Amino acid sequence: MTFIDTHCHLYDEAFDADRGETLQRALDAGVGLMLLPDIDSTSSDSLDELYHTHPHHFRRMAGLHPTSVKADFEAELAHVRHRLDAGGFVAVGEIGMDLYWDRTYETEQREALKRQMLWAEESGLPVALHIRKAHNEVFALLRDLNRSTYRGVMHCFGGSVQEAQHAVELGFMLGIGGVVTFKNATMAEVVKAVPLENLLLETDAPYLSPVPHRGQRNESSYITLIAQKIADLRGISIEAVAEQTTANAQMLFKLM
Repeated sequence: MTFIDTHCHLYDEAFDADRGETLQRALDAGVGLMLLPDIDSTSSDSLDELYHTHPHHFRRMAGLHPTSVKADFEAELAHVRHRLDAGGFVAVGEIGMDLYWDRTYETEQREALKRQMLWAEESGLPVALHIRKAHNEVFALLRDLNRSTYRGVMHCFGGSVQEAQHAVELGFMLGIGGVVTFKNATMAEVVKAVPLENLLLETDAPYLSPVPHRGQRNESSYITLIAQKIADLRGISIEAVAEQTTANAQMLFKLM
């Protein structure tokens, strides 16, 4: 039984003291491959170092995180463009819109997302979308782009069943993480409503640890807890969840 963690930040400083041990726990849990989304120019070097140290266990994304979109976003986008031109990435991410904290750079976030979506299309890469308190805004942007279908994943999906079904209709998969294990999580209804063929497993480590580790540092080995919760909600085996979500990730990110 093997898993793919399609979204984790093992290069984050939260793992500086025990990164090797954390990786080994993931491998022992059957997580053979982990995808590393980028944040901005300050994170790329540490991401690249981890990838080049363990190239068999990691794949890289390149992108500008929406919360890193500030007044200097043009320079940050140039950094992303340079990385994409160099090649070696499985997705453009993580990109998107995040209006949870404030809307100061909403216009800039929208422009950054639009441009990176177009770059992904030009490069033949899927996108990893970060959407927080901005589902309406992102869906409006997707309508403006006016593509018949899209390739990508809505990372750490937190929308309604209706929004989930709309995302799937547009061609997106949904990234399911630790939030699905939280009490009264609306994600439980989403997981039951959306076909397993449209779901991906992710941890977003070091963030959003599943129960019983909620509030603690997250890590990729906890992917089994997320998979088991999905299995319980759908009334199937964890083996079935592992097999299908791994196949989904391999197809979307061309990992074969």
